[in-house]
Amino acid sequence: MAVSWEDSVTSSINAIYLLFSAYLVFVMQLGFAMLCAGSVRAKNAMNIMLTNVVDAVVGSLSYYLFGFAFAFGTGPGSNPFIGTHFFALEGVPDGKYDYSFFLYQWSFAIAVAGITSGSIAERTQFGAYLIFSFFLSGFVYPIAAHWVWSSSGWLSPSSAYLYLGSGAIDFAGSGVVHLVGGIAGLWGSIIEGPRVGRFDAFGKPVSIRGHNATLVVLGTFLLWFGWFGFNPGSFGEILVAYPTTTDQGNWTAIGRTAVTTTLAGSMSGIVTLFGRRLLIGHWDALDVCNGVLGGFVAITSGCSVVEPWAAVICGFVAAWVLIGLNMLALKLRFDDPLEAAQLHGGCGAWGLIFTGLFAKEEFLIQVYDSGVGGISRSHGLLLGGGWGLFGAQVTELIVIVGWVSVTMGPLFYILHKLRLLRISLHDEVAGLDISSHGGYAYHNQDEDERPQSYNDYIQMRS
Repeated sequence: MAVSWEDSVTSSINAIYLLFSAYLVFVMQLGFAMLCAGSVRAKNAMNIMLTNVVDAVVGSLSYYLFGFAFAFGTGPGSNPFIGTHFFALEGVPDGKYDYSFFLYQWSFAIAVAGITSGSIAERTQFGAYLIFSFFLSGFVYPIAAHWVWSSSGWLSPSSAYLYLGSGAIDFAGSGVVHLVGGIAGLWGSIIEGPRVGRFDAFGKPVSIRGHNATLVVLGTFLLWFGWFGFNPGSFGEILVAYPTTTDQGNWTAIGRTAVTTTLAGSMSGIVTLFGRRLLIGHWDALDVCNGVLGGFVAITSGCSVVEPWAAVICGFVAAWVLIGLNMLALKLRFDDPLEAAQLHGGCGAWGLIFTGLFAKEEFLIQVYDSGVGGISRSHGLLLGGGWGLFGAQVTELIVIVGWVSVTMGPLFYILHKLRLLRISLHDEVAGLDISSHGGYAYHNQDEDERPQSYNDYIQMRS
């Protein structure tokens, strides 16, 4: 039967929307690169920018070969824990998934590795990035994605057998993306240990500031821009009309999602601004940037199913979660140059809990049942929705922390034991750019930083 003209136009518009969202999410790689580069010292800028490129290119191959299949490979013999079809995109498109969907999901996969890279910056051998990026993008992350986002996943809110009668609501990945990347970075940073000079002989923290605040701010705004593909884009389709209304559809829910995203990030940023002012005595632009991102991470789970006022609460709490975890990290002598474990891990965990408290039933039905009437869903605990959704959210949090810990923890430990993880003390002091990449990122590197060239470095080591 021939496809009608109206259906063809609808499919085309939905495809354009999904592809444009994928492009926005990919722009976040540039945001990560700028944020990371500005947050490290100048002698490591080239290294961190290269790792961001590696995350993209290595993640592309691993996700193409294995990752997409593990995440969304439904078919005969499919199961709730791991996908079994579509390796190397064999069988795609299949009527359910097409190339546009793959590209969108790929842009998420490579973001996970970028999160982890920030936690172990300035002290990691370059080869280790290649190994963990391939494993994280191709296996660890896709399994978590299958649990929550595949229609056959055991935690999926779209499954025929809803866990606790609800399934876990993680719309754009506070848990699947950010918590996965944050916990992986946590283990990498713990196993490597802090950077040289981060804590003095008495265990007191020594400030190691990033070298370029301009790049940090630029990266933050690029990430903000990309988040409009990350969260609203997760609808996948924009031309879906809700049958119980005459003028509402995914297009209205997408607009609401963009608003909740903006409000959560903004509230977290302003609370961080004043909170840090009270704690350290001055206005800190870099702290505010991380505060904004913490709000975005937290709202990513429930962005489509909460009211704007709830998003403000989400951002308020996210700021204090980040501030509190950063203070705890210093007490425990934990060193994460980009605060990635605290930001993505801590705020991602809060985002899952927040959704279990504030998700609105009407919005849940719109997002997961296309607005069909006569359906009831377990919703936010504080909105009278019972314990089902909240329990599913806590379950997702626990299993993701456990899954990433039992996979990435041993991987980092093996790399450490094989002396493949951390660079030598001499190389770390000299800087990764000169010791591993042949020269500095900037031609006007400070004159008091030695060596000035790779040949100087080789002679100094001989």
